[in-house]
Amino acid sequence: MDMNAAYREVGSYRAAATLCGTTPKTVKRAVVAAEAEATGPAPAVAHNYDTVADIVAERVAKTNGLISAKRLLPTARAAGYDGSARNFRRLVAKAKKAWRADHHRGRRPGVWAPGDMLVIDWGQIGSLSVFCAVLAWSRVRFVCFADNQRSETTLAALAACFEALGGVPRTVLSDRMGCLKGGTVAGVVVPTSDYVRFANHYSFRPDFCEGADPESKGLVENLVGYVKSDLMVPEGLTVADLAAANSAGVAWAAEVNAAVHSEICVVPAERLLVEGPLLRELPSLRARIGKLVVRKVDRLSCVRFGSARYSVPTRHIGKQVEVRVVDGEVQVVLLGAVVATHRLVAPGEASVNDDHYGGPRPAPQRPVRPKTPAEKAFCALGPVADAFIKAAAASGITSLAGDLDELAGMEAAHGKDALIAALERALAFGRFRAHDVRSILAAGAGVARPTAAGKALVVALPTVPTRPLSDYAIGEGS
Repeated sequence: MDMNAAYREVGSYRAAATLCGTTPKTVKRAVVAAEAEATGPAPAVAHNYDTVADIVAERVAKTNGLISAKRLLPTARAAGYDGSARNFRRLVAKAKKAWRADHHRGRRPGVWAPGDMLVIDWGQIGSLSVFCAVLAWSRVRFVCFADNQRSETTLAALAACFEALGGVPRTVLSDRMGCLKGGTVAGVVVPTSDYVRFANHYSFRPDFCEGADPESKGLVENLVGYVKSDLMVPEGLTVADLAAANSAGVAWAAEVNAAVHSEICVVPAERLLVEGPLLRELPSLRARIGKLVVRKVDRLSCVRFGSARYSVPTRHIGKQVEVRVVDGEVQVVLLGAVVATHRLVAPGEASVNDDHYGGPRPAPQRPVRPKTPAEKAFCALGPVADAFIKAAAASGITSLAGDLDELAGMEAAHGKDALIAALERALAFGRFRAHDVRSILAAGAGVARPTAAGKALVVALPTVPTRPLSDYAIGEGS
């Protein structure tokens, strides 16, 4: 039923709404619209701010819609506006809306070509920074964690991204990073000389976004937020262990690149198989990034870095090597190959790998070196004499030097074999004086030789069948 006709018939919005099965407000709007159509457009309503509307429109256009009502109100008061601040804010909001309707940017969606664009950006939570990159056409994502956002770190992360992608795109787009921007001339960003050398090495064109224009790199802006909410916060990644953070980042990137992307409805890893052949080939050598730290391997087969020592295989003693820090690890590089890797240690400490020296460090040896005739005669008895001297010295026998003449002379009286046996017994019982050895020799071969207790004697006993106690009960006839 027509709502206007129902209202004319019953004379009540509520009753007409009951007849039409709708709400009274809907009926009222229909009736008012019908009356306006019948009587023509309503006359313009006068407002107390009409006298300053032109001034507001001019100031809004002059400031590109950025001026606030609070700043415009004193000017409007001076021009004769005597209304409330709230009503004036309505005028300014209306003027801004009208200006934006006529001055919209008219952005268009991005259209990417395979192998053309890589977009990069940094994100940060606390002291942990994350480097994010998106290959625009295939949407393949790459993340790398670091403890700073310096130029060397950014270029190293970008080189690792190229290696993960298996090639180099034609253009790398970034915002106006201070680590990559050498300056700005007439709005044009001048990249640093290090970035230019890096770009020439990998044969790509560095590009920068316009100032205050995050929409031009929304791809990677979304990735930064995604990494923070889906990886950094849930996993509790910290700057204390960058190697673990980067391992988690590699696993996370593999997971998201193997899932269907919500925007392109395709698996990015599968799309990379199509885009990969269109990327430029990687150079044969990785670019040198940052200041080169060169050290000479010293005679201890170590290099000094940060007031600490790090071992290198002994075959490289005397050679010049490059030292760099990656993910909290010190890498020693020779002719492009990593020859040693260590965890960073504090100044004054040393990180030593036993494999660099052919095995674990041997125990210190203090050989017996006889010099006097008595010492030489006693040491001629063999290893037992050396052991006797070391044990006696460890026990603090200060008269050992005078006893050696007497001990050496016992060989003529008792024979070499008997003296050696006596020295072995003296070693076993900790008796290191000459008269102790003489007493052992005088006792002869009949002296007992106590030995340590052996293992417990375990004998398997035979088993016999058992009978119940009822078999032993006394019967009635017994």
